[in-house]
Amino acid sequence: MIRPVDVFLEFLTAEQARGVSHVYLDDDARSGLRRLFSIAKNGINSQNSTQQTEPAPTTKPTAVAANLTVTGDSAIEQLESLRRQTSNWPASCALESLRETMVFGSGNPQARILLVGEAPGHHEEREAKPFSGESGQKLDDILKAMGLSREEVYISYIVKFRPAAPRQTTNNRKSSSQEMAAFLPILHMEIEIVNPECIIILGETTAEGLLGVSGSVPSLRGQWLTCNGKPTIVTYHPSTLLQTNTTHSTKRDLWEDMLRVMEKIGMPISTKQREFFLPKS
Repeated sequence: MIRPVDVFLEFLTAEQARGVSHVYLDDDARSGLRRLFSIAKNGINSQNSTQQTEPAPTTKPTAVAANLTVTGDSAIEQLESLRRQTSNWPASCALESLRETMVFGSGNPQARILLVGEAPGHHEEREAKPFSGESGQKLDDILKAMGLSREEVYISYIVKFRPAAPRQTTNNRKSSSQEMAAFLPILHMEIEIVNPECIIILGETTAEGLLGVSGSVPSLRGQWLTCNGKPTIVTYHPSTLLQTNTTHSTKRDLWEDMLRVMEKIGMPISTKQREFFLPKS
């Protein structure tokens, strides 16, 4: 399992690559980092001394990152612990640029496949459910073609609240780099808890926010990347399929990415699935 410190260091490295020089830490986080520094400086005796003077927690911590402490014996309990902390996440509250309804991840807490989008929009905010509305239906159709249901995978966002905009009704805006950075510790912990075999990143904005890579989907797709030590692939956001200028080639490319995922984790692939976009004889 990935150590919490590795998750934290990966987050800091990604931020540095984007040119971010400062990250938000509250008093608890600073205190924890000071304690870790003291342990590293003074050795194991200092660690043992600290452990003897601190009261035992009432619930066994399973993971810590930044100022997150996730508790619980099962993935369901751990995700619920993370969800509660996300609802009042200090780093996002400090931004004052997000709306109030949280849209946390959903699905199988032990899923083999984890899909990540950028942020909830109007439909998702209204339903408090990832990928609702027409884009959600497209995602359901893609999963169905793979032989999967929404309940068998885990779906989440980087940003857990809808980005706000002036005079906002049904219109959505792109998440800022600061908004995505604020939630990265939460998403990294979410990935660690679910522990999927493969991660699918939906859209170039999501890829930039999570992996720190820039470029269009055509330039990023078709190759295996790594996130939290997991094989990761970038493909088109389902909303792309709703655009009037979407080509047959785009649909084929997206499906080929799904076939790559199925092959990667050893899912059976039928002849019909392989021939979805072959010319009809």
